[in-house]
Amino acid sequence: MSFFRRGPGRVTPAEARRRTADGAAVLLDVRETPEWKAGHAPDAVHLPLSRLAAGETLPASASGRPVVVVCRSGHRSRQAARILAGRGTDAVDVTGGMTAWAAEGLPVRNRHGAAGTVA
Repeated sequence: MSFFRRGPGRVTPAEARRRTADGAAVLLDVRETPEWKAGHAPDAVHLPLSRLAAGETLPASASGRPVVVVCRSGHRSRQAARILAGRGTDAVDVTGGMTAWAAEGLPVRNRHGAAGTVA
C-alpha cells in the first residue's frame, strides 16, 4: 500500500476555460494584486494565496462551487488547490498557469478591461 496521497487534479488552460465559461465552476486567481492588475482571465475571482493560506475564506461568488485555481506558472495554484481541497472544496489547478493560458491564446484583461499581460 502506498502512503503517497494524491493531491487535487490538474487541468489544461483550455479545460479550465471550458469548465468556467458556462459558470459551472469558478476560476480563482491566487496571484498577488499587482500581478492581477496587470492581467487576468475575464470573469476570474481574485484571492491571493497569501490570504488564502492565512485562513481567508473564498469570496461569496465562489463559495460552495467547484473551483479552478490559476496563478502565473502553476506552483501557487497547486498549493491553493490543496488548501481548498483540505477545506472540502472541489478544486483543481491549471497546469502552466496564466503563462500557459496566454500562450494558448486565451483572453487576458488588465484592471481596466483592456488587453493585459501576465506578470
